[in-house]
Amino acid sequence: MSTSPGDAPPAEKKRLTSSILLWVRTDQPRQTGMDHWKGPHSAIISATPGLEEYRQIHLAEHNTGRWPAIDGVQTEIPADRKIDGVAEVTFQSALAPLKGRKQTKLAYADEINVFRRTLLYAGPPNSSRWYDVGGRDQPVGARALIYLRRGDAVGAGAFRKFVNEELAPALVGTGVLKELRTQTFLPWSKKLWDTPLVAHDNPRDQHFHASVSLGFTDIAARDAFFTGDVLGHLSNRLAPQVSAIHAYDVAAALTYVKNGDILPHYEE
Repeated sequence: MSTSPGDAPPAEKKRLTSSILLWVRTDQPRQTGMDHWKGPHSAIISATPGLEEYRQIHLAEHNTGRWPAIDGVQTEIPADRKIDGVAEVTFQSALAPLKGRKQTKLAYADEINVFRRTLLYAGPPNSSRWYDVGGRDQPVGARALIYLRRGDAVGAGAFRKFVNEELAPALVGTGVLKELRTQTFLPWSKKLWDTPLVAHDNPRDQHFHASVSLGFTDIAARDAFFTGDVLGHLSNRLAPQVSAIHAYDVAAALTYVKNGDILPHYEE
């Protein structure tokens, strides 16, 4: 698959980011868990030394999968694996994660108060990329978060190259995005985030290998993206590469640490 002439390489910033996929407890109202995550739990993570950014991605309660059907690709999100939210933690350096052991211990202890399952996906330095789209004067009014599972016949290196060199430029080329961030993941391991009394079940055929965060001017623009002709072209590119595309509507993206500073109040 080759990049078309209109897909100019976008300006990008390479980062070190980890994402923790979260499922809130079901023995209490969903909003109770989401509020605890937004409040007390956020204070624990925000105090972690060495963070460049910390933001919470609150996914809409009702998400069946926004990506249109593709033959041979799972685009409908299974109800039992539907994610409630994602903690995005971006570090200032490759050594920064070693500074946060004290706060990580506190986070481990608090997870049982909020979550029933947590899965941490990480990548090597520079595997998270933030693209310069939209301009500073155009705020993001709506977002979508997409998780990709590569096809069985697609190698890890080839898939990373596809995401960085073909998919990202194609998304920039749509001209409708106000935010674009991608992550490609190392192989998932329970050992990276084995918190007590919380499930970490993640069968091999459920693993993800990349995520894409899309920002739009407003909900209407997001809806137009998922129902317009551009998605057909993107689907043609993705189909040979992936076995699953899980596209979520984002209810809120809350930033608690920005440019290394803890914010007095989260920013949406």
